[in-house]
Amino acid sequence: MPRTDWTPHRREDGELLGWIHPAGDEWIAVDVLGRAVSGPMEWLDAEAVLEEHGIAWLADPWMLEGDTEGPVRVRIVEVTPDDERSRGRVVVKVDDLGDVSRPPTQQYVLSWPAPDRLRMPSPTDPDPRVF
Repeated sequence: MPRTDWTPHRREDGELLGWIHPAGDEWIAVDVLGRAVSGPMEWLDAEAVLEEHGIAWLADPWMLEGDTEGPVRVRIVEVTPDDERSRGRVVVKVDDLGDVSRPPTQQYVLSWPAPDRLRMPSPTDPDPRVF
């Protein structure tokens, strides 16, 4: 568990969706990347936010800024939250667009919670399928 006052929230099958932590008299939902996905709210509402947010979005393409001249399209390979024994990390790899015949692509190890430079693609990002 990343923080002692964070309570894990799991799906019915046991998969971790995130955590809920106190914010005064209310609660904040945090996803598996360690990012707040709600403002302060009631406990049941925070649970509902995590249920709706889910984890399928982890499989989507992401953009990583700061390690190259422009943003790089990446895929998340690993998310390991902080715990009492070690610092967490987020590992991403350059998106190979599913080409299994290519050699392995560059990986980047980021801190956890995920830094802001790991973000969802925007309409202005280059399309990696267009040369």
